[in-house]
Amino acid sequence: MNTLTIIGLGAGDFNQLQMGVYKKLKAANKLFVRTVDHPVLEELANEGLQFESFDAVYEKHGTFQPVYEEIAQRLIEATSMGDVMYAVPGHPLVAEQTVQLLIQAAEEGQVNVVIEGGQSFLDPIFGALKIDPIEGFQLLDGTSFSMHDINMRQHILIAQVYDTFSASEVKLTLMEKYDDEYPVTVVTAAGSSQEKLVTVPLYELDQSVEVNNLTTVYVPPVTSQEEALRDWTTFRQIIATLRGPNGCPWDQKQTHESLKKYLLEEAHEYLAAVDAEDDFAMIEELGDVLLQVFLHAQIGEDQGYFTLEDVLASVSEKMIRRHPHVFGDVSVEDADGVVANWEAIKAEEKGISDKPLLKEEYRASSALQTAYNYQKRAAKVGFDWPDVDGAWDKFAEEWQEFRHEVAKGSNMTRLDEFGDVLFTLVNLARFYKLSPEEAMLHANEKFARRFGYVEAKVKASGKPFSDYTLEQLDAFWLEAKQLEKE
Repeated sequence: MNTLTIIGLGAGDFNQLQMGVYKKLKAANKLFVRTVDHPVLEELANEGLQFESFDAVYEKHGTFQPVYEEIAQRLIEATSMGDVMYAVPGHPLVAEQTVQLLIQAAEEGQVNVVIEGGQSFLDPIFGALKIDPIEGFQLLDGTSFSMHDINMRQHILIAQVYDTFSASEVKLTLMEKYDDEYPVTVVTAAGSSQEKLVTVPLYELDQSVEVNNLTTVYVPPVTSQEEALRDWTTFRQIIATLRGPNGCPWDQKQTHESLKKYLLEEAHEYLAAVDAEDDFAMIEELGDVLLQVFLHAQIGEDQGYFTLEDVLASVSEKMIRRHPHVFGDVSVEDADGVVANWEAIKAEEKGISDKPLLKEEYRASSALQTAYNYQKRAAKVGFDWPDVDGAWDKFAEEWQEFRHEVAKGSNMTRLDEFGDVLFTLVNLARFYKLSPEEAMLHANEKFARRFGYVEAKVKASGKPFSDYTLEQLDAFWLEAKQLEKE
């Protein structure tokens, strides 16, 4: 089998080209280059070196992946005719997608690949920026990285920033985590006689700096928590500090039990923000819910029982396991099929149990939610009306029994029958796929809002509530209701 030799042209100009690489290039029988846009190749061409570039392939495609795939395929075909050398900028194993495709092809037995030397662009960049990579650094591809790839506490080098459009895409991605004014440095032709370093605010990255195929964007590590407020690590450090020896006395004394009521309160406040369709309030309230999650996780870590990573691993593994139609080879037709599959997997996980079916459905914090859970669990084993008509009939029956006890019964029998009425209302909510807990929260919030309007009108008049008739107060209520509709 013929050999495809891949060699690196280095990151600088002809004077930086390694002698061994130079000799191998001169001795090549058939030489391909990924692009002629490299300072070394101009000098080699002047010396009479013959080579064929793949620049025309870039013009054929709108995205990079098919370009890389075509280059790799054409090299494999050329190697079938004889030994071939393929020269790439920098080092073959640093930021070269075509090389990775060729390595994969070699593993599949399609071609014999030998990788030779070449200086990567990293060494001269480290020298130009005067940074030590042992402090931690990331090398990201400017054409494909996302905000989730970024470690704000490390040196970040972003390659493949070759024109204004790619610089704009990089800028927008970075601005999802960094402040608009955060300083970034554009490094061009590092280590060569044309080396240039320009530091600008992030928002100017695609406006005032010229970029080309020798450009790398450098983002320095953050130096304060305030610079990394959009980073998960920052929030975790804040919570750990609050719970730490020099933290907040209130946070330090909290337990899983003492925080239960706050988690409920924050969840309810978030639901109210959803009902109000207030995006800014949702951001704030979701943050408060997240605070509770992180506090519980930090308490678990402080006590040595579990960490935030355990929580993440548990829920991630569960989502993958219970979504085989997404992460596996199971097929489902619709959302109902997803639910049925979910329940089957859940039942299989728990196995056969002798515990009472309703044992784990009780919720001390909410009688409404407990009723809903009980009915839902019983329905899963067939203890349920065949359709909603049965639930309506049961409600009518319980309502009449309650009316009868109101007229002739004791306080205890009234309480008992009223509980039955509420229980049947929860059942109706279940049939119509409504959350009784959420409905009650919504009703309470609505009452508080409208009564607040009534109270404001009374206060504005300077008179006490006792001076108003129920009809007058109800008129204020109707005004509040009408204003909501408008």
